[in-house]
Amino acid sequence: MTDFEPKDQMHLNATDGWLEFDNCIEADKELNQITPAMQRHPEVLARRFNMLAKADCWHNAEKIAEEIIELEPDSTFGWVHRSAALRKQDLTGTARMKLLPAVEMFPEDITIRYNLACYECFLGNIGQAKSYIFEAFNLAHIQKCADEWKKRMLADEDLKPLWDIWDEVEI
Repeated sequence: MTDFEPKDQMHLNATDGWLEFDNCIEADKELNQITPAMQRHPEVLARRFNMLAKADCWHNAEKIAEEIIELEPDSTFGWVHRSAALRKQDLTGTARMKLLPAVEMFPEDITIRYNLACYECFLGNIGQAKSYIFEAFNLAHIQKCADEWKKRMLADEDLKPLWDIWDEVEI
């Protein structure tokens, strides 16, 4: 991880503060004050993605996530967030297709499988959705966070077609 100059770190911190208040205009002003050499840093791009997501600018957020994938292909952030941005643009099939390579790249990642389960449910592929949610849940069990993920899964409307499977799952 690159150390930011104090001025750039101050702008990153200010960006976080403005985003907590859902003020995308001020967050954007802060991001634009970061030195040009650091504008493509993954941490800066992640803040820009979050700002665009809060502003419902999903097409631009998708492009930022693509840039993050180019810079850090071994990080899940770009992969997961690009597909989330595509889903928000009603491109669920594309979101699924672009996230599929990440399953093999990140064999221990719960979120990737969870999101794929959501996309498969939306697309009506309940069998495949069930497979992904079981994979996600098994990983959550191994990582000792199954209770928290089960609560999340049972509260997610996207996964409503799978809510009746929980009798089959052991915690």
